Amino acid sequence: MTDRPNTPPTTLVRRTAFPGSVSRAVVTPLQPSVVYASPSPDALDDQYEGRSKGFTYAREGHPNAELLAQKIDMLEGAEGGLMMGSGMAAVTAVLMGLMGQGDHVVGGDQLYGRSLRLMHQDLKRFGIATSLADPTDAQAIAAAIRPETKMILLEVVSNPTLRVADMVGIAKVAKDAGVLLVVDNTFTTPFGYRPFDHGADVVIHSVTKLLAGHSDVTLGYVSVKDPSHRKPIYDFAVTTGMTPSPYDCWLAERGLYTFPLRYDRAEANARALADHLAGLAGVSKVLYTGRADHPDHARAQSLLQGRDGNMVSFVIDGGRAEANRMIEAVPQLAFAPTLGDVGTTISHPASSSHRGLTAEGRAALGITEGFFRVSVGIEDIDLLKVDFSQALAAI
Repeated sequence: MTDRPNTPPTTLVRRTAFPGSVSRAVVTPLQPSVVYASPSPDALDDQYEGRSKGFTYAREGHPNAELLAQKIDMLEGAEGGLMMGSGMAAVTAVLMGLMGQGDHVVGGDQLYGRSLRLMHQDLKRFGIATSLADPTDAQAIAAAIRPETKMILLEVVSNPTLRVADMVGIAKVAKDAGVLLVVDNTFTTPFGYRPFDHGADVVIHSVTKLLAGHSDVTLGYVSVKDPSHRKPIYDFAVTTGMTPSPYDCWLAERGLYTFPLRYDRAEANARALADHLAGLAGVSKVLYTGRADHPDHARAQSLLQGRDGNMVSFVIDGGRAEANRMIEAVPQLAFAPTLGDVGTTISHPASSSHRGLTAEGRAALGITEGFFRVSVGIEDIDLLKVDFSQALAAI
C-alpha cells in the first residue's frame, strides 16, 4: 500500500497526434481547435508570410472554413473565397474592407432589410456616403453615381419583392464608371446566376440560407475577382472577429452535398405553389419570376435561364388583422424570418426583415401589412397546397 492517492499520468494533458491510418475518413473531420501548434518561430513566420501553408489561430482561418469556401468557389467559378460568421458579416466586411472615409456606394433600393439599415444609418457614421436607386433601371443606377463612388451593391433578385435587377445594363454602367460591382447572390444561388460570368467584381452569400439549407448554421461567404481585394476584406473580418464557427462550416459542407437535389425540388414546388396561390380567393397579387405576370419575367428568363428558384411572395386582401388570422390558421407552417430551409417557411416583412423602415418606406417598396414572402421547401406539393388553402380560407 502507498500513502499517495492514485493520480493520473502527468502526461495526460499533453496533446497527442491524431492516430495515423492507411485509410481515410469518408466524412470531413470536424476540427474545433482554436489554435495550431507550429514547430518553431521561423516556421510560424513562414506561415504568416506565405512561404508555407498552415493554420495559426482559428480567428484567422481554420480547415473547415477553408474547405467549405473551396466548395462554394467551385459553384461560383471563383478562387480564394472567404467564410464569415454570417451573411451580414460578409456584406459588412466588403463595404468596410474596400471603402473608407469620403467614399460613396450606390445600393439597390430593394436590398435586404439589414443591408438597407447599414446603408441608411451605419455607414455614414464612418464617413461613407450612400445612395439608393432602382436596380431594375440601369440608368437610375448610373444617375446615382458620383465622382467619389467606389461601389455598387445589388441583389440579382430583391428580398422580398422579387424584382429582377438589370444586371446587363448595370454591369456596363459599373465598368464605364470604373466602380466595383458587388452582387449578393443569396436568393439566386450559383444555380440561378453566376455573377462573375457577367461582370461582377465581388460575390456575397448568406450561406445560412439555401446553400446550407437546414436552418442550423449562420454563415456568410465572400469572393473577389481581383486578388488584391481579398486582403483588405480578410484583414477587416479577422480584426473585427467575423470568424465562422468550425461546427457551422462542417454542417454547411454537409448541407451542400444535397444542394442540387434540394434546389430542384424546392423550385418545382415554388412554381406549382405560385400558380395555386394565384387561384385562391383573398390573394390580390403573386410574385414569382417564373410566372408570365411577373413585372420582370422576360428579364428573369434571360438572366436566370429558367432557374426561377424557390422564393414566392404574395399579397392578401386586408391588413394586420387578416395577416394574423392567416398565420394563426396554419401552425404547421413555420412562421419565421428565414429562407432556404428544407421545410417551407413564411415570413411577414413588415414585422420582421423590413420593420426598421418607416411605413412610408415600406409602402414605396410595395411591402404592405398584407405582404408575405414564402421560402418554399421540399415537402409534398399537395400538402403545401392544402396548407395555403387553409390559410387563405381563414381571411
